[in-house]
Amino acid sequence: MLYNIDEQQWDDDLLDLLDIPKEILPEVHDSSEVYGTTKTTIFAHEVPIAGIAGDQQSAMFGQMCQEPGMLKNTYGTGSFIMFNTGDEPILSENNLLSTIGWRRNSETTYALEGSIFIAGAVVQWLRDELNIINESSEVEELASSVDDNGGVYMVPAFTGLGAPHWDQSARGTIVGLTRGSNAGHLARAALESIAFQTKDVLKAMQSDSGIEIKELRVDGGATQNDLLMQFQADILGIPIIRPEILETTAMGAAYLAGLAVGFWDDIEELKKHWKVDKRFEPQMDRSEAKRLTKQWHRAVKRSKSWNRNS
Repeated sequence: MLYNIDEQQWDDDLLDLLDIPKEILPEVHDSSEVYGTTKTTIFAHEVPIAGIAGDQQSAMFGQMCQEPGMLKNTYGTGSFIMFNTGDEPILSENNLLSTIGWRRNSETTYALEGSIFIAGAVVQWLRDELNIINESSEVEELASSVDDNGGVYMVPAFTGLGAPHWDQSARGTIVGLTRGSNAGHLARAALESIAFQTKDVLKAMQSDSGIEIKELRVDGGATQNDLLMQFQADILGIPIIRPEILETTAMGAAYLAGLAVGFWDDIEELKKHWKVDKRFEPQMDRSEAKRLTKQWHRAVKRSKSWNRNS
């Protein structure tokens, strides 16, 4: 909040406004360098401390999103999308966060970030509150028990809507229910809501950057759900790439530290280390994807401002 990402230093105006002495703030170093070592009172030998990054920045580095236009989505309790914008920050006009991805060898890579409040948490809700599944892993089988969502759309705005809407007064909504709606339709609508929210953020990122998005790299626990990943590819109309190692946040931190101490020589060596587990190609007709997305936006509109002035 106090760091000027354009000038790469603590922001004097903000420090003056908040009456914070610059002297009490830490020095800012690259994301990949040796900052110091552990004490020998902790380990038998000094261990270099050599990599630092925020969790989503680390995941983007771990996914080897090294070129402008490359992006990743981490599907956890929430969902967090990072888009590489290169060596210049982009001021978003679509309610996204402009941030630093990482800095190596004094060269900065910037990113756009979009946060979705409820992703995997919607499956937990099906399990813990509706009790239509016993384990989160059962949601794929239940959702696969129906051919489609049956016209049912779920907007999981349990705590409001995050990017790109940022509506704290939005609330969860289920629309399109009929006498024929069943637990399978609810499970499918819940999974589809994760993909629809992702599409909203990607559309904003593409609009802000002017860069065509060609693929989405994914990680996090929910990416083990093949039904969700296939629908994500279908609704986006681009390939979804799932790596062999899904814990890319930890991987990114290891990559940054390893580069700093010379364990790996360069980025090209790391690119060979990163491997694909499965590639999901879009199969849905684009007109159908457009129709589904239009219905999703109708549902989102109904969820917005629900809790305002209540």
